[in-house]
Amino acid sequence: MDAKVVADYLQQNPGFFAEYADLLAEIYVPHPHDGHAIPIAERQIVTLREKNGTLEAKLRELIAFGSENDAISEKVHRSTLALFSATDLETTLGVLYHSLKEDFQVPHVALRLWGRVPEQSYLPELAATSQELRDYASALGAPYCGTNTPFESREWFEGVPALASFAFLPLRTHQTFGLLALGSDDAARVYAGMGTMYLTRLAELASVATSRFLPQG
Repeated sequence: MDAKVVADYLQQNPGFFAEYADLLAEIYVPHPHDGHAIPIAERQIVTLREKNGTLEAKLRELIAFGSENDAISEKVHRSTLALFSATDLETTLGVLYHSLKEDFQVPHVALRLWGRVPEQSYLPELAATSQELRDYASALGAPYCGTNTPFESREWFEGVPALASFAFLPLRTHQTFGLLALGSDDAARVYAGMGTMYLTRLAELASVATSRFLPQG
């Protein structure tokens, strides 16, 4: 008899083993790991234990992810308070860099702002940028993660050994006015397809924090 026919019959007749209860004790099947024959009831217990182990591992994984997300949220909150306590652009940038490097272990950070910038300012973040780079930032709908560096942005990490991965975060309120660059010498640190939820929040936070000190219009 075809095995599928037997399986279909048992599924459609759940009372079969109630009527032939002794049969359960007489049927022996291979152990899933050791290979020796065991009663079908014991085999079911082994299967349930394996499923339970899988569920426990998944639960531990979810708890670990939850704890990690809580820790990240706490760091973002702490950074938010520090950024909005800053009273000028230079201090704001210093707080942002310190938070990224110390709280989030981002080894290399660079940023450029454009548009109407404060007069008589000598911050490197206000240095001239190409129109191509500005267009690139404006076209970003979400943070970029990967190995490519657009236009002159690699020069922002002057004096730094060759970096292997990057994230580029557009800064914008009503319009795009800057680009925040994160660099790492670890190719696996930032990669295409990774989740960008916290990077997006970071971009929004940095945008609002820095725009307070840029001339409007």
